[in-house]
Amino acid sequence: MLRLEFGVTATVLDWLQSYLEGRSQFVKIGQHQSPTIGVDVGVPQGFVLGPLLFAVYCSPVSDVIAHHGVQYHHYADDMQLHLAMCANNTTAGLSVLAECTTDVRQWYQQNGLQLNPDKSEALIVGTNNQLHAVTSSVSSVSVAGVDLPVAEEMKVLGVVLDQRLTFSKHVSTVARSCNFHAQAVRHIRHLLMTDLAQTLACSLILSRIDYCNALTF
Repeated sequence: MLRLEFGVTATVLDWLQSYLEGRSQFVKIGQHQSPTIGVDVGVPQGFVLGPLLFAVYCSPVSDVIAHHGVQYHHYADDMQLHLAMCANNTTAGLSVLAECTTDVRQWYQQNGLQLNPDKSEALIVGTNNQLHAVTSSVSSVSVAGVDLPVAEEMKVLGVVLDQRLTFSKHVSTVARSCNFHAQAVRHIRHLLMTDLAQTLACSLILSRIDYCNALTF
């Protein structure tokens, strides 16, 4: 609640406090039920303020990252770290990244959260010459004490990024998905009214084409 006091006061803060405090949970499978325990950290899932309160709860981790001079993007429980480094001197940059992720994992543990390095990915972006110089000497990246192989592509919030940022893989993925749904609608088109067919086309196909389409321009 202390983190909310910087932007929420008076009655609204009392509402949130009464909603978040005093919660408990248990697990039930069939006729078996675990003991009930108190919930001292985190936010309840499944309500409108959940993502916002989770972001507020995790907000101090930004200071941990900024202390190392690393750029970041945080969306709910998804975090990307961005670090610029010279192709002919990757050791210093990778060392900073390793120290930063170790401190982030420590902060998570101290605040009842968990950073799972096994679900993390590493992507090196650059020109052909830069990639050739880096990948010939760097085969893995240390993240929170775990060595991750360098990926050729990475999916970030539904967008496929490649090492050259050509977005060709992303375009292929979107085209393949749209084609799949177009064929599915085609098989049942004779059963649908025109308005319903247009609605399906907009929700299943056009929505995928429109999503982050500015990246491909």
